[in-house]
Amino acid sequence: MTEHEFEPVRGLPGELPRGETMLWQGAPDWWSLAQRAFHMRTVALYFGLLMVWRGGSAAMAGQDTVGALQAALGLAPVAIAALGLLAGLAFMTARTTVYTITNKRIVLRFGFALPKAINIPFAIVESATLKTNSDGSGDLGVTLSQPNKVAYLLIWPHARPWKITRPQPSMRAIPDAAAVATQLMHALKSVHGERGVVHTPATPIHETAPQGVLSPA
Repeated sequence: MTEHEFEPVRGLPGELPRGETMLWQGAPDWWSLAQRAFHMRTVALYFGLLMVWRGGSAAMAGQDTVGALQAALGLAPVAIAALGLLAGLAFMTARTTVYTITNKRIVLRFGFALPKAINIPFAIVESATLKTNSDGSGDLGVTLSQPNKVAYLLIWPHARPWKITRPQPSMRAIPDAAAVATQLMHALKSVHGERGVVHTPATPIHETAPQGVLSPA
């Protein structure tokens, strides 16, 4: 038995009400999530530079090549452990996350330690933004109309990076993000008209650089 087996419908806190239909359901790609939400590449680069610095320092201190290499590689177990931990967290996050779009709302179900399901009705979605990556995955975030808000730490990593003061719930690292954005755009238009258009950057963003009240179920 898993922590989510009690769900009447996978990824949802309850049965869909009459008149509500599911349009799309998916989950993050764990490797894309590991790179862009858990910053594995940045951590790997940090340890690589640190190892080069330690090896160079040892060489400048008079150690021979073998001694310099030993000094540099002394950090390898720590680096492997850190990267393994991040990869594990990304894998478990992706495995326990389900994103759902219906004709009335977005539902984020996530958490392997403390499972949560958060409903975002289209009525409180002010706008949506798509950020794509080179592998076709991407982040699809929504801005909530004021005064609706949700705590950044409550939803991380399912939040648009760098939006701390006004957090934007996001479906992170979803495969074929452009197609999912198109479905969301049509669903939002049915509620908001043309104001529901999903905004997409003109040029795909390959890194995670800086670029609705929600009711927990």
